[in-house]
Amino acid sequence: MSSSSVLYDHPGPRAKIRNAVLSVVFGVGLIALLWWIYTKFDQAGQWEARLWEPFTESTTWTQFILPGLWATLKAAAVGMVLSLAFGLIFAVGRLSERWWISVPAGAVVEFFRAVPLLLMIFFVFYGVPFLIKGPVSAFWAVVIGLTLYNGSVLAEAFRAGIRSVPGGQSEAAYAVGMRKSQVMRLILIPQAARAMLPIIVSQLVVLLKDTALGYIVAYPELMQRGINDLSANYGNIIAAAMVVAVIYIIINSLLTALAGWLERRTGTRRVRVPRQKRPVAADSTIVEPQG
Repeated sequence: MSSSSVLYDHPGPRAKIRNAVLSVVFGVGLIALLWWIYTKFDQAGQWEARLWEPFTESTTWTQFILPGLWATLKAAAVGMVLSLAFGLIFAVGRLSERWWISVPAGAVVEFFRAVPLLLMIFFVFYGVPFLIKGPVSAFWAVVIGLTLYNGSVLAEAFRAGIRSVPGGQSEAAYAVGMRKSQVMRLILIPQAARAMLPIIVSQLVVLLKDTALGYIVAYPELMQRGINDLSANYGNIIAAAMVVAVIYIIINSLLTALAGWLERRTGTRRVRVPRQKRPVAADSTIVEPQG
């Protein structure tokens, strides 16, 4: 009996009919909701050609959307790299057997997980200059805030992934003479990264969307340039928001597709070993039945 048959019972005739009816009802309800939204926007004149015409002009893309998209991708890329490094370092630190490493690492992770990201960006931009006696750029304020918050979340994901690896693998590695750093680097972390890949990707998608909080320090990201600045010139805030939303959906879909490709690429392949016939002893004799 397969595990899927144990975990999931195939629906019977009544259940199939009920599922089909519910699918039709929800589908009709979704279409009705979309039609209601469309009619309300139409009554407000949000579908007028003059509001959408700016997006057919190259200056709209070169002056507003593309610069904002580049700023978003730049901050997100640097934040992703630093967040992964931060999360990996502090996950290993929390798993350390030395209390003077694990306790401070845990305190740092829990602190930055508890502080709101918007407040963190605000403090880095406006508060840190009083400490270092110099200004902090909007770019680094956004990147540092993204790194501290998302890196703390990723640290917990890495720690959970490392703990999920069966303990027998570590014991076998120690038995052959490997040091703890080798066990962590060669055995535990690679398996934890593969196991936690969906969580890691979802958090990186959150990081990409969180770059929009850079508006608090006037960072010219996609939301700032594509909605605020653009609508201030053309008065089409709803149209601009829809276009920016589509851009975010495309980018996040590409990121998710890349994660799926990496998961398939790095996944272990199961090799089926052919069954071998049982060898027959050379000195064996065949005894014929008598009479």
